[in-house]
Amino acid sequence: MTGAVEIVQQSLIAALNAHVPLMAEVDAIYDGPPPRARFPYIALTTGAALDWSFKGGVGRELSLALTIHDDGLSAARLHQIMALVEEALEDRLADPEGWQIVTFDFRRSRVLRNAVSPWSGLIEYRARVLKGVQI
Repeated sequence: MTGAVEIVQQSLIAALNAHVPLMAEVDAIYDGPPPRARFPYIALTTGAALDWSFKGGVGRELSLALTIHDDGLSAARLHQIMALVEEALEDRLADPEGWQIVTFDFRRSRVLRNAVSPWSGLIEYRARVLKGVQI
């Protein structure tokens, strides 16, 4: 059931794209590390998928992460964009086709300096989804 990760990521991307203030600040959202991109941008990281099934139903617990890359002189703009990402995702995600998102929770965030970009902000979420179940 690796499809659960991809289909929930599509719902997550739709929520981010619908948030006008966020999209005014970033160049693009990528489903992985892009070969070339203009700063700032967001890259999705595919996380772990764990079994969250129950008697009579199929479920997954998904770890999802977003990394915001920025080349600013300080982390100020990065922090602003991270806040906009959290704002865009604070409401419930739309249920993707064939799945129901039972929970979508913020897990943690942190700011890093690395070789890819001067500033990177990592935001992690956990989603629990059930296949074809309406609660």
